Amino acid sequence: MKNDFTELFDEWSHTYDETVDGRDLEYRDVFHLYEHILDEVVFHSKGTVLEFGVGTGNLSRRLLKEGINLVGIEPSENMRKQAQLKNPGLLLYKGHFLEFPSVEQIDTIVSTYAFHHLTDEEKQKAFQLYHKTLSKEGIIVFADTMFETNHSKQSMINKAKERGFHRLADDLQSEFYTTLPILSDIAESTGFSVTFKPLNAYVWLMIAKKNDSTK
Repeated sequence: MKNDFTELFDEWSHTYDETVDGRDLEYRDVFHLYEHILDEVVFHSKGTVLEFGVGTGNLSRRLLKEGINLVGIEPSENMRKQAQLKNPGLLLYKGHFLEFPSVEQIDTIVSTYAFHHLTDEEKQKAFQLYHKTLSKEGIIVFADTMFETNHSKQSMINKAKERGFHRLADDLQSEFYTTLPILSDIAESTGFSVTFKPLNAYVWLMIAKKNDSTK
């Protein structure tokens, strides 16, 4: 990937769960309804699931509890350690959205709060790769920060600055948070039909289904 966030996540692994629990005021709205967001992803998952950006293993734990056959991918060593502590039986590999061990017969690809680490060009490459990776009726289920338009993105940046949330404002400007039209174009151009559902003020659920008869 264009940028390597591994060092950042190695450091964040020790406090990540506190952030998603709402104890970081700046990011409280970003992680609002966090448990519900994870449940939404689990609800739409089927068959053998490949999870990118496992983090500390919160989504993994829910998927495994449902009896889902799960393979996890996570670039950060410290995050992998945390995830394995929560989920001793999790099959977990080092890798990221564009580079990961070959896994056969994947029916669902899931991720939460991570796809924005890819540029739009990398997102396109990822979707091309996932079309080849997924089974005939496979789906992608991603929950992440994204925006309806560039204008709405800028409005959220301005709002963060007005509230004195400078870390959040810098984050929204420096990482690759994209828009629904761009993601829709990426999905449709790579052989998927896509729908979006808002889950909080920042996070949308994206469901992309393979729409052809090829494997």
